[in-house]
Amino acid sequence: MVERIPPSPETDPLGDVLRAAADPTRRAILTYLAQHGPARVTEIAAQFAQSLNAISRHIMALEKAGLVRRRTVWRTHMIEIDLAPLAKMDQWFAGLRSIWALRLEALSTALTQEFSDDPDRDRRTEPDAGSASSRPARPRL
Repeated sequence: MVERIPPSPETDPLGDVLRAAADPTRRAILTYLAQHGPARVTEIAAQFAQSLNAISRHIMALEKAGLVRRRTVWRTHMIEIDLAPLAKMDQWFAGLRSIWALRLEALSTALTQEFSDDPDRDRRTEPDAGSASSRPARPRL
């Protein structure tokens, strides 16, 4: 039996980012900060129909994931977005995209080769002279 051990949160920064970005309110906060720049916690909270306490907890989750930074000037807490973790996430997705691109290219090559090697292909796709339809017949798969 194989025992699977989940990675610890300390060693999984990408997992932290994905968990934090999974919440729609947190994504909306990130979007707001990306569009408007650094903002006070109260300014951010004013954009949502949630309590200041709830928005503060969302911001703390984003801070823990490294997606935002807090700057304190006297009693004012300014929150600003940090795009570095998003760049790491994009690199991870780029790796997945390249794997799928290779798989789709291999599928395309296999299908092209199969249809070009099929001797019955011309007979199936040419319309019958006696048929009313000018559409080619569907190839058999």
